[in-house]
Amino acid sequence: MLFFFALLLIILSIWLFLQQPQFGKVPSAARLERIQKSPGYREGTFHNLSPTPVMAEDVSMWDTLVDFIKPGKDRKPDRPLPSVRTDLKALPADEPRLVWFGHSSYLLTVAGRKILVDPVFSGHASPVSFFGKNYPGSNEYSVGDMPDIDVLILTHDHYDHLDYRTIDQLRPKVKEVVASLGVGAHLERWGYDSGIIRELAWHEDATVAGVLRLTALPARHFSGRLFKRGQTLWSSFVLQTLDHTFYLGGDSGYDSHFAEIGTKYGPFDLAILECGQYNENWRYIHMMPEQTAQAAVDLQAKVLLPVHWGKFTLALHPWYEPIERVTAKAQELNLPLVTPRIGEPVILSGLAPTFPWWR
Repeated sequence: MLFFFALLLIILSIWLFLQQPQFGKVPSAARLERIQKSPGYREGTFHNLSPTPVMAEDVSMWDTLVDFIKPGKDRKPDRPLPSVRTDLKALPADEPRLVWFGHSSYLLTVAGRKILVDPVFSGHASPVSFFGKNYPGSNEYSVGDMPDIDVLILTHDHYDHLDYRTIDQLRPKVKEVVASLGVGAHLERWGYDSGIIRELAWHEDATVAGVLRLTALPARHFSGRLFKRGQTLWSSFVLQTLDHTFYLGGDSGYDSHFAEIGTKYGPFDLAILECGQYNENWRYIHMMPEQTAQAAVDLQAKVLLPVHWGKFTLALHPWYEPIERVTAKAQELNLPLVTPRIGEPVILSGLAPTFPWWR
C-alpha cells in the first residue's frame, strides 16, 4: 500500500507540474479544424516538404545522451560576452535597423514599425529555470527595455523561440502577433486577445501594421513543447515593405526550399538564418554553418546575419564554432556578413559591424 500511494503521489506531482502555463496548450476546436485542413498536416501531425527525421537514421538516442554527458571543449564562454547598450525606445526611424539579443531574438525597425522576433529574455531556454541557462553577459536586455511592439513574430513553439515568461510580460506592449499556424493556442492560454493574433500556414500572407506584408513559408524543422511533436507549424517568414525585403529564417535544416524562395521572393536585402546548435546526429533539422552561407546564396541575399548562437548551449560544438565556420564559408562565397555584438544596431545601408568580437 505504501508503494502504491508513493507511486500515485509521483504521478499526481508530474501531472500537476505539466499543468503549468509554460507548457502552453494543444490546439483544439476551430483552430484544430483549420489545422486538419492544412496541406502539410496528415495522420495527426505536420510534415516537412522532405522526409525529416529529428535524429539521423544512423544515430541512437542513447549515443546522443552519452555525448551530452561527456565533457566537451569550450561549450560555454570562459568570460562574460561583450554587449552594447542601446536605447531601443529611441531608435531612429530614418532607415531599417536591427538589434540582435543573442540566439534568435532580435528587434527590427523598418517603415516606421517595430518588429520583435522570437524573444527570449527569461535567462533560460527550457520550461524550467535551472536548465538551458544563458551565457553570462548574453541576457543584458529585458522586456522593460523593449519599445511598444507593432508586430510580434513567432516562428515556432520551441522553448528557445517561444518563452512563456517573456511573452507574458510583453503582452501590454504588443499590438499585433503573427505566428505559425497553431501557436496561437499557447498565446490565448497566456492571456493574449485572439483578435490581435494572425496564424499563418505555409504560403499564406497577411498585411499587418498597415504597411508590412508577411508571408509564411516552409522551413525544415519540427515543433512541440511536451511529448507529442508536430501539433503546431514551424515557418520561415518573408517580410516586405515598399522599399525592402527581409528573410526571417527561424529554425531549418538545409533543403531545396531556400532556392525556391529565393527565386520567387528574392533578392533579399537581409537574410537572418540560424548557424548554431547543429550536429551530424540531427543534421536534417539544423544547418551546418557552411550550409547557412549556401542557403543565403540560394535565397539571393545581399547580406547574411547568422543567428541561433551566442546565448545558449543546446549542442555539442564549441560556443564560438558556428560563427567561425559560417564566416569562413561566407568569405569563400563572397557573401557579405554582419556579426554584431548583442545590442549593437545593424544599419541596413551600413553593412557593418563585422568585428570578430567572439575571439
